[in-house]
Parts: sequence; C-alpha cells; structure tokens
Amino acid sequence: MLVKKMADAAEKAGINVAIFAASAADAQDRLAADHPDVLLLGPQVRYLEGDFKKSLTIPVAVIDMQDYGLMKGDRVLQTALDLMPS
Repeated sequence: MLVKKMADAAEKAGINVAIFAASAADAQDRLAADHPDVLLLGPQVRYLEGDFKKSLTIPVAVIDMQDYGLMKGDRVLQTALDLMPS
C-alpha cells in the first residue's frame, strides 16, 4: 500500500520513478536485479540498516515510523528523493 501511495505522489508531482517493495529475505536478490538509487527500510527492520550501509554503495535510510504507519506516501517519496545523488 505504501508503494502505491508513493507512486501516486510521484505521478501527481510529475516525477518518473520506479518503486518496489521486498521482504528482508528477498532484499539482496531484488537489489542485485533492480539496481536502485536508494534503499528505504521499513521501521520493523531498522536493525538491518547498518548491514545494508556496509554492503551497499547507495544511500540507505529507515522510513520514519509515523510516515510509515500513516502511509504518508508523499513524505516517504520525499525522503527517497532527498537521498538521491544529484
């Protein structure tokens, strides 16, 4: 649901992005296959942040718990955009 809300916010803003979600168990495979520019982690897997930061060369951050819980797709999208390299 959050992915859809983020995609809707991107479309409304005229921003062309690809957004996907994966389980913690599938994350490495998806990262290798899709080569994202940033990685946002759900608050429930924040304990993995350090591991991902060590193993990846892209920005990694944990989604704000309130934005996640309230499904604030626009705010989570902005978090991702703020992390994107220029």
